[in-house]
Amino acid sequence: MINYIIRRILLAIPVLFGIVLVVFLLIRAIPGDPCTSLLGERATVAACERFNEANGLNEPVYVQLGLYMKNVATFNLGESIRFSRPVNQMLIERLPLTTELAMIGLALAVLVGVPLGVLAARRHNSVADTATMALANVGVSMPVFWLGLMLAYIFALVLRDTPFALPPSGRLSAGVFSTPYFEVWGWDLEPGSLTAKTHEYIANHYLFNNLITGQWTVFWDAVKHMILPAVALATIPLSIIARITRSSLLEVMGKDYIRTARAKGVGDAAVVGKHAFRNALLPVVTIVGLQLGALLGGAVLTETVFNLAGVGRALFDAIQGRDYAIVQGFTVVVAAGYVLVNLLVDLSYAYLDPRIRLE
Repeated sequence: MINYIIRRILLAIPVLFGIVLVVFLLIRAIPGDPCTSLLGERATVAACERFNEANGLNEPVYVQLGLYMKNVATFNLGESIRFSRPVNQMLIERLPLTTELAMIGLALAVLVGVPLGVLAARRHNSVADTATMALANVGVSMPVFWLGLMLAYIFALVLRDTPFALPPSGRLSAGVFSTPYFEVWGWDLEPGSLTAKTHEYIANHYLFNNLITGQWTVFWDAVKHMILPAVALATIPLSIIARITRSSLLEVMGKDYIRTARAKGVGDAAVVGKHAFRNALLPVVTIVGLQLGALLGGAVLTETVFNLAGVGRALFDAIQGRDYAIVQGFTVVVAAGYVLVNLLVDLSYAYLDPRIRLE
């Protein structure tokens, strides 16, 4: 198993290199340039030459690529042209929100989608099956931005004077602040050090930070702000997971060993729970892993609708502003997340199917 993990990690290196190369070239192939985006269309040639020289954009593309690869190898993702800030620091600030949103959305999709799929499979061709799959089809077809706007309208405006009211945007209410756990506990960290940045990144996961420090007012405020974005983001993955669970379980339920178990008098619940469900999980685990990767990089519409400063929205703004460093750096991190999720999915196969361990 250790050799397998090492081999997969080594194989991921050329994948990440290829992603960096493609993104590096594609962002420069888009019409427009950073100088025009920042200084305006009336920027003079001389001004753009000075701008490009100051930001290293006057060098040949292959030289820029070589320098960037060298920086990435040392975990230096460069500096934003637009904000004049290190991309690493921006990731520390923005990635935790996207991670929290993706994890909550995926948890909601799994906790609701899998039981719905099991219900539909056990009640095949019944009213419950038809209704569940109809709802799944609606969920897959529903645009996220429209659903987000409808949820904000209903829970922030229509129900604003009821106990069910929820905030329509932002991560925390005005005047509510999350104090990092290392400040609450009085830890003395050296500013700017790797240790300090690591703790800052962890503390920017507001739900976790306020849970372990007992800042319950801030915690519940963050939970309320996360409900609507998570529901909007989870709708499509939930529908996909429900459909995959149903089809996979129906396929397993037709196997000979399932019919044998029924012939021995095993109850329906035991047949599904003990014999069929685990064997039907492989396709479900695969799609869950893919959905988590998609949620990490594809939350741009949700973050825009609910005014959340996460990775997706930052990528969208950076592409519009031709901020090469942010686009490249954030894409590398999202791609690394995909690779990690796929590795975890592959390892879960060995747990779910003993035959894979034997191979």
